[in-house]
Amino acid sequence: MKKTRVLVLAGGQSGEHEVSINSARSVLSALPKDRFDVTSVVISREGRWLPAPDSARALERGSAPSGGELVLHQASAAEGYDVVFPILHGPNGEDGTVQGMLKLAGIPCVGSGVLGSAVCMDKVMAKAVLASHGIPQVVYQLVTRAEFASTPEDAIARILSLGFPVFVKPANLGSSVGISKAKNETELRTALRLAFELDRRVIVEAATSEKPREIEVGILGNDDPKASPVGELTFDSEFYDYETKYTAGKAEMHIPAKIPEAISDRARALALEAFRALDCAGLARVDFFYLDSTGELFLNEVNTMPGFTKTSMYPELWRAGGVKYGDLVSRLVELALERR
Repeated sequence: MKKTRVLVLAGGQSGEHEVSINSARSVLSALPKDRFDVTSVVISREGRWLPAPDSARALERGSAPSGGELVLHQASAAEGYDVVFPILHGPNGEDGTVQGMLKLAGIPCVGSGVLGSAVCMDKVMAKAVLASHGIPQVVYQLVTRAEFASTPEDAIARILSLGFPVFVKPANLGSSVGISKAKNETELRTALRLAFELDRRVIVEAATSEKPREIEVGILGNDDPKASPVGELTFDSEFYDYETKYTAGKAEMHIPAKIPEAISDRARALALEAFRALDCAGLARVDFFYLDSTGELFLNEVNTMPGFTKTSMYPELWRAGGVKYGDLVSRLVELALERR
């Protein structure tokens, strides 16, 4: 039987560079060797395509060195592969750019295409699409860098209508980078300045009436997607910030989440609805806020390429759903070929 040739792309320019490489190592070890012929390429933090020896060293060490060629110059190296598995997070990886390049090359890729990837990466666009489908979200305001520079008091006045505290987020970054919680106007101005250093558009979200529980659902499939059991993240920090996310022991996963069955069913149904509305494909992890006192669910975000180590939330959700890690990564390659 002819083996499927798979190119795994890892690393990239986001704050999840090391997570991506760790995910790639897990995928490389799990894809069955009797079915897949797998090659890996690591993209450096500077966005450079590393040659085979440097890619191998990066996978071994967990971080990529500098050097290499521009990705566009080396994209032709993907020719001849049946599928590309882009385990890349954030800008220039999860935002439709790599997906567009592969589409022009006529090579299927694991996960969402250009539209789904781009919309989910942009928090403002994703919220607009989800709102049009009636999916519950927290109240928010969009502020642009130009608006804050020219009429800052008008921007602040709009935000003040949300009340305090608020969460200030760059619209197009992941990994909780640049996110601040502001409890007063002074903190708000500081948070906006920080966010505008990272993005020209910033989203400001109202806090829920109580500290919410964070629950997550994994989605697997294309036009007939399935939802995993519901999991929960617990932590002591005020919100799921960068330090909490990437410091061992700061957060714990609980699968299945200890929530009422009706809430679990509702979360899974909303996750599937969001997946379809945003034109996602292959996989996604859909994150919600859940309020114990009222039973309310608010969709927080849809992640089209979640962390993929063997102990990451997305694979763990599916393991609880009866899908082993090796079967999961094999299925994702099959789903990419199915879309072709």
